Amino acid sequence: MKNYYFLLLFILSLVSCTSIRQHNEQRSSCIPPEKLKQDIDYAYAKLKEMHPNLYWYISRKDLDHKFDSLKQTINSPLTPLEFYFKLQPVIASIREGHLALRIPRRKFTKKEIKSFEHKKGMFSRFEYYVEGDHLYIIENKDHIENINPGTEVLSINDVPVSEYIRKYRRLISSDGFNTTFQPYFLKDMFFNFYTAESGFADSAKIETVYNGMKKTYTLKRECKSENDIKKDKKQEKRTLEKKVKDYVAYTDSYNRNFKFLDKDSSVAYLQVKSFSRDYSNKFYKEAFARIKKAGSSYLIIDVRNNYGGSLYEINKLYSYLVSEPYVLIKPSQLTSRVTPLKTNYFRKSNPLQYVFKSLTFPTYFLAQTFSTYKKDGKVYYRMKADKPTKPNKNAFHGKVFVLINGGSFSASSIITAKLKNDKRAILVGEETGGANNGTVAGFYSYQKLPNSKISLPIGLLLVQPNITFSNTQKGVIPDVNIPESMLDITNKKDPQLDWIMAEIKREKEISKDHNNL
Repeated sequence: MKNYYFLLLFILSLVSCTSIRQHNEQRSSCIPPEKLKQDIDYAYAKLKEMHPNLYWYISRKDLDHKFDSLKQTINSPLTPLEFYFKLQPVIASIREGHLALRIPRRKFTKKEIKSFEHKKGMFSRFEYYVEGDHLYIIENKDHIENINPGTEVLSINDVPVSEYIRKYRRLISSDGFNTTFQPYFLKDMFFNFYTAESGFADSAKIETVYNGMKKTYTLKRECKSENDIKKDKKQEKRTLEKKVKDYVAYTDSYNRNFKFLDKDSSVAYLQVKSFSRDYSNKFYKEAFARIKKAGSSYLIIDVRNNYGGSLYEINKLYSYLVSEPYVLIKPSQLTSRVTPLKTNYFRKSNPLQYVFKSLTFPTYFLAQTFSTYKKDGKVYYRMKADKPTKPNKNAFHGKVFVLINGGSFSASSIITAKLKNDKRAILVGEETGGANNGTVAGFYSYQKLPNSKISLPIGLLLVQPNITFSNTQKGVIPDVNIPESMLDITNKKDPQLDWIMAEIKREKEISKDHNNL
């Protein structure tokens, strides 16, 4: 039995290596124009088949024209990556932030991945800020080359950064005609696009400017010290606190944070950077129990730079903010009753997982089949969040402020749109990156274009908050608009939170004066 186990591992290893080699060979090969045009037609056909609201922000006539025009520009063979940079801008013109081709990256062997684990990142050790066609470094935790926060990166290996930004901006779309999402998402995605094009080099020359002075630096992919490796291993250990606060080793930070912002605990602060669901029940239960015990009058919920996540989690959070039963979202629409069966059940399964999934497939098939229903000629998916939910027994009944910005996307926009519609919170900051009237996501069908082999995940559910729609085709607009500048970030100032604290102080003083009358 033991020998059989090792033989199976050996076979799986050989299959994996062959698959990686074939993938990388295909990625570097050129594909004839007629094959690429077939991929364009295939992508559009699948979108029309499965996307439940394809012409939400663009007319069918305009989208037909964009796909036809793209095919006319394909006159010579292209690699999958070159083809990606042509097709993705058309996909982005649909203006659905969740809808995007996957970048056709080079795959790495286990040996190569292991070598990367013992080296530090090169560009990822900085935090960035994008403004117009400019890229700035706003944080340098490791003090690499003593580069100061606020330094602009002018070029990378003699190529102007502005060229990259203009090229990459065309690949990104928010939900609808939002005005704030792109800079946030572009700063996070910039070097994903760059390394997909340029590869993982061990060094790079960057030209910078700071306070009018230009400097050139050579960044290197340094080897980790023994202390660095020990620190990594320590960070990877999942303690209960790390689970509840949703620890992220990559950034050495927590997705969930809770604290009181004043000595008398009258102002509670709850930050959620991602609605990941894991251990969220315990986190909210403990946080709101502390709020109730302290008798807090104010609650600040910070969902800035939160790209979204679990509907279950935002529904749970909302239950702590209301006094009456509520319905979080409207019924979620699909294109057909068979759409849930197109979610690539066996995707990314190794041989052992494939066998197991084959055994459980009948249960999955029945569950998905009975998950849909038809009403008024439309098909919907059964969701817990579109049913009435009762308030939690520890629900907070004081005043709620919510911090939002262009990085508040997807589920973050769903919950903030609902809070605004129900007049349950005052929203402070910038227009959200996600649309006020919902999005298309939920779960996905991962389509692979037949010739370029590029993956196209298509969201299958139209998810909309249970609100009166604004029909602005934009994000959730704050009640108090306060932008944040790069100078605020580098000086570690928070004008949005400062405004809320000043408003709370003002209200407390008015209440105090009133009580003294």
